[in-house]
Amino acid sequence: MVTGLASLGLVLLAVLGDLDTAAQAASVAGSVVSLAALLVSVLALFWSGGGSPTVRRVRAGRGAIAVGGNITGAAVGKDVAVTGPPTSTGTTPHAPLDGADVRARANGIAVGGDVTDSAIGEGGQR
Repeated sequence: MVTGLASLGLVLLAVLGDLDTAAQAASVAGSVVSLAALLVSVLALFWSGGGSPTVRRVRAGRGAIAVGGNITGAAVGKDVAVTGPPTSTGTTPHAPLDGADVRARANGIAVGGDVTDSAIGEGGQR
């Protein structure tokens, strides 16, 4: 709406006034609009977190297991085995990952997503 009114005003100035004055007014209006657009884009950059994907840090202490995503049909850990066919019938949609850090302290286990049909830990079997 504001741009429509500004355009109408510049057209009226060009028709009713002289072209030099209209050109100067258009130049000033263009500068003001471009500065406002720059301000809005900088504010949007800071409010949206930069537009970059969320970074997830995955850390494991000594002897620990840390997985940053989903695990399906895996054997993770010392002396762990997945034997036989998968126990699940069909595919289960995984929960979306939120970007939170995953940290397992010494000898601990941490998974940042869903664990499906897996054996995790020391001596585990499925």
